[in-house]
Amino acid sequence: MSVSPPTLADVAERAGVSRQTVSNAVNNPDLLRPDTLARVQESIEALGYSPNRAARNLRTRASHLIGMRIGPAQEGTANATMDRFVHSLVETSREAGYHVLLFAGDGHDPEAGYADLLRSTAVDAFVVTDTYLGNPQASWLEERRAPFVAFGRPWEALNSRHPWVDVDGAAGTELATRHLLDKGHERIAWIGWRKDSRIGEDRRSGWTRAMHERGLPTTGLASRVEDTISSGREASAHLLDSARPSAFVCASDTLAMGVLHTLRDRHLRAGDNIAVIGFDDSQVAQVVPPGLTSVRQPLEQVAVEVVKALEGLLAHPPLVGTGVMLTPTLAVRGSS
Repeated sequence: MSVSPPTLADVAERAGVSRQTVSNAVNNPDLLRPDTLARVQESIEALGYSPNRAARNLRTRASHLIGMRIGPAQEGTANATMDRFVHSLVETSREAGYHVLLFAGDGHDPEAGYADLLRSTAVDAFVVTDTYLGNPQASWLEERRAPFVAFGRPWEALNSRHPWVDVDGAAGTELATRHLLDKGHERIAWIGWRKDSRIGEDRRSGWTRAMHERGLPTTGLASRVEDTISSGREASAHLLDSARPSAFVCASDTLAMGVLHTLRDRHLRAGDNIAVIGFDDSQVAQVVPPGLTSVRQPLEQVAVEVVKALEGLLAHPPLVGTGVMLTPTLAVRGSS
């Protein structure tokens, strides 16, 4: 026999208060005395009571839903950054009283999913994660005054006023390069993305800066390719023949995996013969022998900052924060 979920009346009876007091505890807790609020909250937790979301939406005209567009899985790569971020965002949003609504986009019409949700007022705000690709979502949402927070700085419009959170990729690759320099490497090669990738060029600048600070040359030691394992494989083979580096720093774990393939083909051992460092600290980096050293983005903290910015946007009156830049760390393993 099924058991009916607890109601507002059940909470009121257990806490010894009126139904209105329970309603205030849920929607306007500042109206209650601390001891009364604590008693009601204890009863809510003990009973496992969840307010009727639909009825609450009608009263507050708020869905307590955050919309986020999610793209298809990137087959053939080691890129699982979005998986980590989405999980962290869902957890952090739930703790703040929100839920994340994921929706798929239309490749031919990037704004389609956003437009549908805006028309139906199904969400309170958006999290945008693909501004770095040059997609028009951010400017499109700004024109319609739709609240959103971006994971990624506004590369194309640095004077944009929307809140954003990003990770300092240049600091990450600089950290990786210095790690190799401190181990005695002087010919450190770079494998990054095409020149039109703002993120790729940002990460490359950290490698360049660390090399130049030590008075070391970078000419002939860099390659720009697509973010695939085969591209990393081909680029590293070419660099080993032409520049003879003793180490590689890569813009992604996917490219670093390509380097590992090349080393295996040539009967070289990562970490012993040639050092290799990737970026993103994917699950692959953590399990591939001998363990891939990789720059790790603080995605859990990114989620915390994104939700904090969302709470500011949805406050009355709204509080629009400035951009937040976080610093990555280096997960050191056997490949370096």
